[in-house]
Amino acid sequence: MKISLSIILAICVSFAMAAKPTALKPIPKSTQIILITSADFTTSNASLQRYELKSKKWQKVGNELKIKIGKNGMGWGLGLHKTPKDATIIKKEGDGKSPIGIFQLGDAFGYEPFEVAYPYSVMKEYHHCVDDGKSRFYNQIINSNMKMVKDYDSYENMKFPADYYKYGIVVKHNPNNVPRSGSCIFMHIKSIPTTGCDAMSEAEIKELIIWLKPDANPLLIQAPQSEIKGLLEQAGVEI
Repeated sequence: MKISLSIILAICVSFAMAAKPTALKPIPKSTQIILITSADFTTSNASLQRYELKSKKWQKVGNELKIKIGKNGMGWGLGLHKTPKDATIIKKEGDGKSPIGIFQLGDAFGYEPFEVAYPYSVMKEYHHCVDDGKSRFYNQIINSNMKMVKDYDSYENMKFPADYYKYGIVVKHNPNNVPRSGSCIFMHIKSIPTTGCDAMSEAEIKELIIWLKPDANPLLIQAPQSEIKGLLEQAGVEI
């Protein structure tokens, strides 16, 4: 069941972070996929292509976009996929890598209201995404104005003067909030490589948000070219 970000913002203070990963969730059947592909593990350049399942066939939607990813490329993340046993490049907190894998998407968000079909939450200056691995709020967006014991020293402001988060989408990387395994991964606005997110222009991210359908169970699949085939097979997708 999909839970809206606005609900999470209100109730996450009552939950402790998971200490260790649980079993992988089954990959849900999806009719919308965002495929992000890079040339190798180290580049910060990638391409983004949308796909939609129509008449039992995956069809391209829109033009391929040239986007930016982590400044240090990609590393295997935590999502719906199985990571190869021999994988050596693993996503960690602060490594400047975007996560490799199959991921569900959380809510879209932004600085101002945006009337779209997909769940969307308005961010304020008091919304923090906690990237402190010692905190029980690690990898969660919280309302810092709520009455709570603040146990974190490091966080991202979800609204600030730059337009990076003017529009964005939550990527459900590290859904069990495993400490130091990477946090606060989004798709958002930026024209240069990131610390681990996927970045594009304002027009491009808005088009993505408008395109997303809640009942489509949209998935993000991203990896270097050498790993894409295996992930598509795991997802049961033939493109």
